[in-house]
Amino acid sequence: MTNFTLGIQSAYIYVTVAVLAAVSALLFFTSLITYFIVFYSNPNKEKDIYRLLDGSTENRKKCRALIDNLVKVPYEDVYITSFDGLRLHGSYYHVKDGAPVEIMVHGYRGTGVRDFAGGAAEAMMLSHNVLLVDSRANGGSEGRTITFGVKERYDVLSFANYCVMRFGEDVKILLKGISMGGATVLCASELDLPRQVVGICADCPFSSPKEIICKMIKEKGLPVWYFYPLIRFGARLFGRFDIEGASAAAAVKHSKVPILIIHGKADTFVPPEMSEKIARATDKATLILVDNATHGLSYIYDREGYMSGVLEFTEKTLGFKEELKVNEILQNIT
Repeated sequence: MTNFTLGIQSAYIYVTVAVLAAVSALLFFTSLITYFIVFYSNPNKEKDIYRLLDGSTENRKKCRALIDNLVKVPYEDVYITSFDGLRLHGSYYHVKDGAPVEIMVHGYRGTGVRDFAGGAAEAMMLSHNVLLVDSRANGGSEGRTITFGVKERYDVLSFANYCVMRFGEDVKILLKGISMGGATVLCASELDLPRQVVGICADCPFSSPKEIICKMIKEKGLPVWYFYPLIRFGARLFGRFDIEGASAAAAVKHSKVPILIIHGKADTFVPPEMSEKIARATDKATLILVDNATHGLSYIYDREGYMSGVLEFTEKTLGFKEELKVNEILQNIT
């Protein structure tokens, strides 16, 4: 073999190695970038509690008034430790000894005060105690990675167990969530929840992390076949979790408690078809679709219908008639 042939072979090997190294580096850094865009969160970064995804000026005013009212209500800071050692924070609003506790989980990059300004007010009007949870990597909770419900579902379980330990064996607990929080409480439905959890209510949940992420990729005009594997790889490598590790649509098949799902028909962020898919997966679910409502604003678009559905559900799951009626509650809330 001539020196020329050996030189050609060596050059070929060097080029191949260089190309493979360049491709590997590109895939690695693309996965890193997508991880920071999709999953990374700095809980110390102050968030705008008035920021809404959409809605008319009038609806924004309504939301702002509800948020302003809730901000004024005193609460107790609550801390627990997650299954993987994070310090998680919640805001506890005590109304009445021995009353049911509603654990409320906010949406993606959201806050409890913003996402449950109306829900918390109504719960307290019914003399229910409220625990607004800061999901991991948000608010006062530790962590840097949002896992779309995969790990957050275990945090819901931990907060439920905390409520049982604090308030006793006779306490009744309702789990409520909106958007990603809705998907999270539904994902928790398949876990070994304490028997004190009597019902789950989810507002505009997505059916699975994979489906909502693929939808987001398509909306950006990007190829799903290329970017989804990279996003999943980034979640595994940098976030230490698998996007496909949990699914609301799959979890509800194993739920032992009744489920209420509410979704706006005009929601383009999380399509109502996702809630319909979840509801079809179990005979435990009741689905309410709200005309004209956009993402997370079903309560604003139809407060009376929304509250009627929630009140009927809570009375059934709690096993007693609430003292106040819908119109009485709404008259006392901005």
